Amino acid sequence: MTTQTITEQTGARTDEAATLIGGARERIDALDDRIIGLIQERMAVSAVIQEARISSGGRRVNLAREMEVLGHYRDALGKPGTALAMTMLELCRGRV
Repeated sequence: MTTQTITEQTGARTDEAATLIGGARERIDALDDRIIGLIQERMAVSAVIQEARISSGGRRVNLAREMEVLGHYRDALGKPGTALAMTMLELCRGRV
C-alpha cells in the first residue's frame, strides 16, 4: 500500500499515525466480532427462557426484568447505554 492510500484510509497525516490507526482498527474489528458472538449467545439463552416461560403459561416478555437490564446498562454506560440495551432487548425478544 502506498503512503497516500494509507493516509486516505485512516485520515492520518503521518505514516506512524496511520500504522497506529490501522492496528487499532484491527483490534476494534476483532472486538466487534466478539460482541456480535456474545449477543448471538445471549439471544439463544433468551430464547430458552422465553420458551420455558411461555410453555408454563407465562408471557414472552418480563417487563420488570427488562427494566433491570435497562438500568444496568444505563448505570454502566450512561444514557447511550439505555439505547444500546433497548436494541439488544429487541434482538433477544425474537418475534413478539
